Amino acid sequence: MKEIKPLIFDYNNMMKDFLGEEGFSDKELKDNFPKAQIAHKFFEENRGKNMLGWTELPYNQKSIIKNIKEVAKKARKADAFVVLGIGGSALGANALFNSLCHLHHNELKKSKRKAPKFYVEDNIDPVRMKELLDILNLEKTIFNVISKSGSTSETMSQFLIIYKILKEKYGENAKNHIIATTDEKNGNLIKIAKEESLTTFFIPDGVGGRFSVISPVGLLPAAILGIDINQLLKGCIYMDKMCRKNNSKNPALVLGLLQYLAMKKGKNISVMMPYSDNLKLVADWYSQLWAESLGKKVDLNNNIVHTGQTPVRALGATDQHSQIQLFTEGPFDKVITLIGVKNFKETVEIPHIFPQYPAVSFLSGYSLNDLITNERIATEYALTKNKRLNHSIILNEINAHTIGQLLMFFMIQTAYVGAMLNVDTFNQPGVEEGKNATYALFGRSGYEEKLTELKTTKPKNDKYII
Repeated sequence: MKEIKPLIFDYNNMMKDFLGEEGFSDKELKDNFPKAQIAHKFFEENRGKNMLGWTELPYNQKSIIKNIKEVAKKARKADAFVVLGIGGSALGANALFNSLCHLHHNELKKSKRKAPKFYVEDNIDPVRMKELLDILNLEKTIFNVISKSGSTSETMSQFLIIYKILKEKYGENAKNHIIATTDEKNGNLIKIAKEESLTTFFIPDGVGGRFSVISPVGLLPAAILGIDINQLLKGCIYMDKMCRKNNSKNPALVLGLLQYLAMKKGKNISVMMPYSDNLKLVADWYSQLWAESLGKKVDLNNNIVHTGQTPVRALGATDQHSQIQLFTEGPFDKVITLIGVKNFKETVEIPHIFPQYPAVSFLSGYSLNDLITNERIATEYALTKNKRLNHSIILNEINAHTIGQLLMFFMIQTAYVGAMLNVDTFNQPGVEEGKNATYALFGRSGYEEKLTELKTTKPKNDKYII
C-alpha cells in the first residue's frame, strides 16, 4: 500500500524573521493563540450539531456511499452527465472533476475516459443553456438537479426547462434522465421528486451548500466520473484527525489564526494561487467558502463589524504574467496562498534543441515539472523580498486522498476563523437579500412587501446615465 503523506503547510513567510515588520512575531502568535484555542474548543464541542453537521460526513455515510456507487455504475453508461446547480451545488463537483479527472476529459474517447462527458450548468445565461442543448444527445444524458431548498431560482428554472423537454420526448421515461439531490423533508424539489418517482439523494441537515462537497452533492458526480470517493473521504478523515490537536501542530488552526491576525492588520484580500491546472477550480470553490462564510455585517452580538477577506483566484504560472505585478508591488492588503505539487502525475521533458540561443537552450534537459516548481519558488521569493505575507501548501501528489485532505483543511480553517471573528460562519443574509428581491420581481407569493420596497426605491437620475 502506498504511503500516505499529509499536505505540508509552510508559514515561514508570514513571520517577522522573513518579512520584518510586515510579518508576525513568535510572541504575537503565542499571545493570540488562546483565541485560536477557544475557536478550536467551540468547533470540537459542536461537531455534528446545527450547521456543523458536515464535520461528520466522512464518518457517517457508509450506506449512502453504497447507494451512490450503485446509481453511479448505471449512470456511467450515459454519454453525458449534467449538473444543474449553482454555488455550493456546483463548485464542489467542478473542483473534484478538475482535480481528479483528465484535464481534457470530455474530448477523450469514451473507451479511454470510461465515464460520461461532464457539464456543470451553474448559470442561467440563455445562450449557455441553448448551446448546451445543441450538443447533448438527450436520449443518452442524465441530469442531476441539486437544490437543498428546492426553490433556488436559477436551478429550478433550468430543471423546468429540461424536464419539459424530457417529458415531451420520453413521457413517463423522462424520470430515467433525472437524479434529484435535495433536502429529505422540506422544499418543492423533494415533493416533485416523489411525485415523479425520481432517483433521489439527500443533503443532510447541518450541511450548507459551501460545505456540501463531501455529501451526495459532490460524491455522486465524483463516483459517476470514476473518482475513488472512499479515498476522498479517507483523506478528509486523515486531515480531520490532524486538526483534533488544540495546539500549534494543527495546521488549519495555525493558518486560521494567521489569517485572523492578518485581517486585523488590514489584509483584506486572500489570494489563492495554485501551481497546477488540476487545482484551478479548487480556488473557485474556496472563494465561495471563504467569502460567504466570513463576509458578515454583524457579529454574534449584533455589533456592526463588516468583516471578512475578499478572495482572489490566480493560477501559477499563468498569473505571474498578469496579477503578480499587483501582488508584489501594489498595496500591502493581501495574504497569498501558494499551492504546490511535489510529484505531478505526468512528466514532460524539455528537449535539447537550438543550442545556439543560450537564452532558450538553458531550459534544455529540464522538464515542465522543474519549470513550474521553480516558478513557484521564484514567486515565493519575489513576494517575500517585497515583504508580502505569503504561505505555501504542498501536496505530495494529486489524488483522491490528498484532495480530501485539502478540502477538509480549508473547511475546518474557515470554521475556526469564523469562530475567532465571532460571526455566524454558516448563514448568508447578503445572499438572501438578492434572492428575495428576485422572488419579488417575479411576483412570487409571500414577497409582496419586498416588491413594495423595490418599487419605492429612489429612481435613477438620468444625468448619471451617458
